[in-house]
Amino acid sequence: MCNIWKHFPGLVANAGVDFNLQEGEIHTLLGENGAGKTTLMNILYGLEEPDQGEIFLKGQKVHFKSARDAILHGLGMVHQHFMLVQRFTVAENITLGMPSPREPIIEDKKAVYQRLTELSDRYGLQIKPDAEIWTLSVGEQQRVEILKALYRGADVLILDEPTAVLTPQEVDHLLDILRKLAQEKKSVVFISHKLNEVLAISDRITVLRDGKFINTVKASETNSTELACMMVGREVLMQVDKKPAEPAEVRLSVQGLCACNDEGLKALRDVDLEVRSGEILGIAGVAGNGQTELEEVIAGLRKCTGGKVKICGQEVQTSLPSEIGALGLAHIPSDRYKMAMLTDFTVAENMVLQRIGKEPFARHGWIDWNRVQAEAERLTEEFDVRTPSVKTRAGKLSGGNAQKMVLARELSRNPRVLIAAQPTRGLDVNAEGYVHRRLIEARDAGVAILLISSELYEIFSLSDRIAVMYGGKVVGVVNTEDTNQNEIGLMMTGVKEMQWCAETF
Repeated sequence: MCNIWKHFPGLVANAGVDFNLQEGEIHTLLGENGAGKTTLMNILYGLEEPDQGEIFLKGQKVHFKSARDAILHGLGMVHQHFMLVQRFTVAENITLGMPSPREPIIEDKKAVYQRLTELSDRYGLQIKPDAEIWTLSVGEQQRVEILKALYRGADVLILDEPTAVLTPQEVDHLLDILRKLAQEKKSVVFISHKLNEVLAISDRITVLRDGKFINTVKASETNSTELACMMVGREVLMQVDKKPAEPAEVRLSVQGLCACNDEGLKALRDVDLEVRSGEILGIAGVAGNGQTELEEVIAGLRKCTGGKVKICGQEVQTSLPSEIGALGLAHIPSDRYKMAMLTDFTVAENMVLQRIGKEPFARHGWIDWNRVQAEAERLTEEFDVRTPSVKTRAGKLSGGNAQKMVLARELSRNPRVLIAAQPTRGLDVNAEGYVHRRLIEARDAGVAILLISSELYEIFSLSDRIAVMYGGKVVGVVNTEDTNQNEIGLMMTGVKEMQWCAETF
């Protein structure tokens, strides 16, 4: 890709970017949220037209007018938000839109299943061809997307933030798959913000900043500090600076809490927790051990089957989310696009979502749009939300800026209790550091914070105390300074609890 330019209204997404990919190489595109990485790959995959520049594939100049063109030339792309039909089976999703000139008509269902099984076994992408997509975990759905690209003959595979929503175990499995692909001379473009993963998997790394090409380096000749500096243009503080907590009264109390998951199976089993004003309690655990259900029950989004939830001393387990919010609860959901924002509404509307019908933003049933816009502009500046305008649709924001918008909205409500679930998922190192600092500032201002994160380093960096969940139960609560990642890891896998059971019986 040579001298690629791409403009959007009020924004230069790519400014003369050069990028090259070699056979059998894993090449990472690195940069802050909004640096132009996804736009560059959308251009390569035929989803966007470049304003200027040229693309060469195996020495031949190409111009893709659609993703179909790119697929026919051996390219495949796994998007950050999967492009799957939830009610279709794995096989139906993979063959959707076929046949093509590159792929003969396959009418025999057994032949499709056989080929999918062969690909699954070859690359370690175990999946059932007849499983419906909605029944699969996020990691399994990602395997379907990769299988779809390989089934259609992709020699170049583009993965946009592939680890953002995976558990640590799923991440390790994905990296193994990518190594196998590279060994078979497939070429991989890996977009990620996680520097440890980038250094572990990449052959080369290209850094973009503000839509511009900064440098391409070998992974073996750089380190996380140097990469972070290239990403943001200055030295980045990699550690969270915080003073000891000064916890006061209990603001959030969970007693004997029980709840079921979406399949009706028991997900929470007699959970007891307390979070005090001026502290961060981190919830550690492998995904799927009740963290999501705990988050949703406290926020009023899921009904419990037993137990109590108290916000500032008042029981709320049967209250509506709006009623719980009025008591002082703010919520940064684990899935910002499904639960935290209205993507078709403007940034300004999203910024005051819970307050838009109240003074000073409304009087006598009429919304004062000037006040809404002024408040949104104030918050975008204070929280460094980068957007062409507060009138821009929220769905157009990069992942990091969307998360900062949600953070700005929730903290601007002056909460007494804050649930921060996966608050830095998919964020670059600079945006991640910014979110961490704002959470510490909120703690120091007296907010009681329940932090739910699948990132163990984040739990240790921010938490004053750590509660570990396994099998829907809290198997231990410890002071952060009195434990280590190995001990917490054993508790996360149930080893500590199993040892205790063996000694007891």
